[in-house]
Amino acid sequence: MECVFCKIIKGEIPSYKIYEDEYTLAFLDIALDVDGHTLVIPKNHCCNVVDSKNEDYLHVMSSVKKIVEHYVNDCKYDGCNILNASGIAAQQSVMHLHFHIIPRKNDDKLDAFMNFNGAKHGLDEMHQFLKLK
Repeated sequence: MECVFCKIIKGEIPSYKIYEDEYTLAFLDIALDVDGHTLVIPKNHCCNVVDSKNEDYLHVMSSVKKIVEHYVNDCKYDGCNILNASGIAAQQSVMHLHFHIIPRKNDDKLDAFMNFNGAKHGLDEMHQFLKLK
């Protein structure tokens, strides 16, 4: 079964396009949870950051930067949150690489960060486990 974002790319499902180029598409999230909530996706299907080709990932990030600059410089937002979930464990809901852009105003009273329960391991242990070798 083809993914919903691929159907949007093909025009089979309508969308509110914010930006499009040869490699990427950005459109408003239909959830209506936050004004201006925008999704940026590659036109080539890939599930998440891990399985994306470097060139697709770089095109998406270039589009994210272009859109954030537009929202801040032209639309007069004060900043933007850029969010991504890669994988089911990270609560990715659509298995097509996508980044959320949440335009922000200084006084919007949104809290875009999760409340974490605290680390279970010390910094030394995590450093040894996570560092690239």
